[in-house]
Amino acid sequence: MQILRCPAQLQLLEETLRRSLPTTLPVLGTVMTVARGNPASHEVLVDSWPHFGIVLTRLRPEDHRDPRDYYTNQLSVFYRDKGALKALLEGTEAVTRERAFQILGCPGMQDGLDEAVQEVASARGLKVE
Repeated sequence: MQILRCPAQLQLLEETLRRSLPTTLPVLGTVMTVARGNPASHEVLVDSWPHFGIVLTRLRPEDHRDPRDYYTNQLSVFYRDKGALKALLEGTEAVTRERAFQILGCPGMQDGLDEAVQEVASARGLKVE
């Protein structure tokens, strides 16, 4: 996963996400916040640039204080490709097993979110609530 820090990249991503509303709502607000100074210490990650399959927003890892606090460790996701979502959940630095987390997405608007989470959790023997 690549962290976007460049204002031009963030602006282009914001414009791209706006064209896909409402399915991009889980990440668009954070992208806008990061592009405008990032007072909340979030970061925006993509699987590739400029042709991304998934966008993930999260609190910067250095700002995580409690690895068991899944409210603080919220991840917001928008994906174009279910395969990219599954790859993200199966093993990237962006989502680790050392931390409890919750994923915010639009399951009703993006097919496969619930199924991908359940599949990966079952394969790892993890509990999903």
